[in-house]
Amino acid sequence: MSRVANNPVELPKGVEVTLGGADISVKGAKGTLAMAINEQVEVKQVDNVLTFAARSSDTFARAMSGTTRSLVSNMVTGVTQGFEKKLDLVGVGYRAQVQGSKINLTLGFSHPVVYELPDGVTAETPSQTEVLLKSSDKQKLGQAAAEIRAFRPPEPYKGKGVRISGEYVRRKEAKKK
Repeated sequence: MSRVANNPVELPKGVEVTLGGADISVKGAKGTLAMAINEQVEVKQVDNVLTFAARSSDTFARAMSGTTRSLVSNMVTGVTQGFEKKLDLVGVGYRAQVQGSKINLTLGFSHPVVYELPDGVTAETPSQTEVLLKSSDKQKLGQAAAEIRAFRPPEPYKGKGVRISGEYVRRKEAKKK
């Protein structure tokens, strides 16, 4: 049984939380994030501390209280520090360019791949083979990184493709005669 919901979320200075019925809104220096709260979860704010509790003792309510606590904690971290993911392009001729809210990727296809970034996600290219995605919303950031990776996932023989930095690619041995 998880005890994630037992840990309170402390709000740093400059973060405002608004509890309105079934919604929670977190406002900070890097933007505002909002989320709907399940009716089985009770959220209380005392000074600068948020506490989470299940309204009943069934398994679903306890699971949702821990999930809600983690999501709100990620929202607080996002509006204060923000999140970032780095993508590496491994392969001869693989490169990326950021053009406004679009990423132009050359991934070995006969055509360039143009990816439109979702709202709230920004991109930088420190070098031609690296893409740095930044956002205050952890879910949007992870989804954008997964969609870019899906254009050319790393293959197991040479390791070519788009990989999230630090990702381990299991390599296979080539066929022998």
